[in-house]
Amino acid sequence: METLKEENQAVYLYFKIAEAISKGRTKIATTANLVMVHTYFEIGRMIVEEEQGGEKRASYGKKVLKFLSVKLTREFGKGFSVENLDRMRFFYKSYSIPISSTLLTKLENKPKFKLSWSHYLVLMRIENVSERQFYEVESSNCNWSLKDLQKQLNSSLYERLVLSRDKEEVIRLSKEGQTIEKPQDIIKNPLTLDFLGLEEKFEYNETDIELAVISKLQDFLLELGKGFLFEARQKRFTFDEKHFYVDLVFYNRLLQCYVLIDLKSEELIHQDLGQMQMYVNYYDRYEKLEHEKPTIGILLCKKKSDALVELTLPKEANIYASEYSLYLPEKQLLQQKMVEWVNEFEMRM
Repeated sequence: METLKEENQAVYLYFKIAEAISKGRTKIATTANLVMVHTYFEIGRMIVEEEQGGEKRASYGKKVLKFLSVKLTREFGKGFSVENLDRMRFFYKSYSIPISSTLLTKLENKPKFKLSWSHYLVLMRIENVSERQFYEVESSNCNWSLKDLQKQLNSSLYERLVLSRDKEEVIRLSKEGQTIEKPQDIIKNPLTLDFLGLEEKFEYNETDIELAVISKLQDFLLELGKGFLFEARQKRFTFDEKHFYVDLVFYNRLLQCYVLIDLKSEELIHQDLGQMQMYVNYYDRYEKLEHEKPTIGILLCKKKSDALVELTLPKEANIYASEYSLYLPEKQLLQQKMVEWVNEFEMRM
């Protein structure tokens, strides 16, 4: 018996040590990556300042990079090709403080990098500074992998969030990322379901889409955003001796409330809104606990009319309609909508 106890203690000690080693190695790797990113930024700075101080012809810059590439590769090994050195130069130009700024401002606002070099290779190609800052903050806050970042960028997450928010909330996006503080914060227009892999040539009904979502639940949760927990599909409740079914039931731990989602494969009609209002009322009266916030209802539809939604629902309704796209939306089209949205907002002011 004593031997078994000692063995259990040894096993417990082993797991504690193994965990400490794993955390230590992860921290070392993370620190090494950040040091590398800062080093590349400094290399980019030195190259840019040398070019500014010397000849301004393009041929001069090319010769410098070729010379540096040969010497640095011979001394430090791979990673210093002409192409990589050019990326470091571009990296510095993308993240440096404008030359007109004071020295004090430059020192105070020196970039504090938190992501890997691979992340910044993607980020520094984003021309819109606010958009770039948004993806950088979200990558850090949500611990996005490079694959996650590329997916969200390809799905035009920034543009879709901008089109779902007011002017002040848009300004917050680039500074804080996607904050979840109120029901409206979880809405995207449109919601992209390209990860379902549904063929473009077919027409799909609600059941087809629902089954596809369940089979790709992890991707769907990523698209929904922060704090979502899945509870059930086709959740049945009985009222007045009749059965009703909610397509998808989630719980958001940040908002501390139920989120009910109904899928509509056609254009949204007022009966759909009334049905969701009944679902939300039921959950608020019979499922919600005292400490929880009011239930949110979301109708994902192929097409919606904002005027119809506004006319049908009372102003205090916690129900939202959002269009979905089974395929990646065109980035240029969303950017054009953003311009129209900004112009419309400024006209109201």
